[in-house]
Amino acid sequence: MAKTDMKISVRNLHKKLGPRQVLRGIDLDVAKGQSLVVIGGSGSGKSVMLKCIIGLMKADKGEVVVDGRNIARHTEADRRFMTKQSGMLFQGSALFDSLRIWENVAFRLLHAEKSSRKAAQKKAMECLAQVGLAPEVGDLTPSELSGGMQKRVSLARAIASDPQILFFDEPTTGLDPIMADVINNLIVERVKALGATAISITHDMASARKIADEIAMLYQGCIIWRGKPDEIGNSDNPMVDQFVNGRAEGPITMSVKHV
Repeated sequence: MAKTDMKISVRNLHKKLGPRQVLRGIDLDVAKGQSLVVIGGSGSGKSVMLKCIIGLMKADKGEVVVDGRNIARHTEADRRFMTKQSGMLFQGSALFDSLRIWENVAFRLLHAEKSSRKAAQKKAMECLAQVGLAPEVGDLTPSELSGGMQKRVSLARAIASDPQILFFDEPTTGLDPIMADVINNLIVERVKALGATAISITHDMASARKIADEIAMLYQGCIIWRGKPDEIGNSDNPMVDQFVNGRAEGPITMSVKHV
C-alpha cells in the first residue's frame, strides 16, 4: 500500500516510565479507513502506546505522523490538530457524573466547538439513537445507567464530532459476553458509517476478531506480529499462539507472588 494511503505512521517510538522501558521502537502504519486492533497482555505497553499516538503522553523518541504531520513534537498546535479530528471511547467510559447524558455526549460540541445548546443537544440525541439508546436516556445521569449503556453513551460521545480517527481503549472490559458483542457490532457499524480510521487496544480476542481489519500483537514494548484476524490462529509465533489460546505455559511468563 502506498505511503500516501496511511492515515497514521508510527516510527521508532520509545517511552520510558521511571526505570522501566515500556516502548522499545514501535513501527506501525494504519491506512485511511482501516481498523487496527493491538492485543497484548497487561503491562505490555498498549495503553502507553495509545496515549503517545493520541498525544496525551509525549514519547521519548520517535515519530507519530498523522496526515503528514509529526504530532510527537507535542506542541500545543499538534495537540489541537489531533484533538480536532479524533474521538475516543475510554476503558471506564469516563462520563461526567454531574452532567446529563446528552450533555456528556455533546461535551466537546458545547465546550470546544462552541455549538449552541440547541444544536448540540440535537446532535447528541442523533448519536444516542445511532448507538441504540432511546431519547429519554438523554435526560438521565450516568449513575442511572448500566455498564453496557454507559459504554454506548461513551461511543456516542466519541462519534459526536464526526471524527476522522477513533480510538478504543479496552471497549468491552467489564461487560458480559452478550453486551460485549453488542458494543463490538456498534463499533464496526459506526466506524464504517464515518469512514474513520480506528485503533483499538484490547486483550479480548472475541472483540479483536470482530472489529479488526488487522491485528497486531505488542509484547515487551515491541510489535511481534501483525496480520488478518483469520490468520492469527496460525501465526507460527509461539507468543501469539500462547496469548490467543490463553495458556499459562509458554514463552510469555507472568510474575506471581506467593504468600
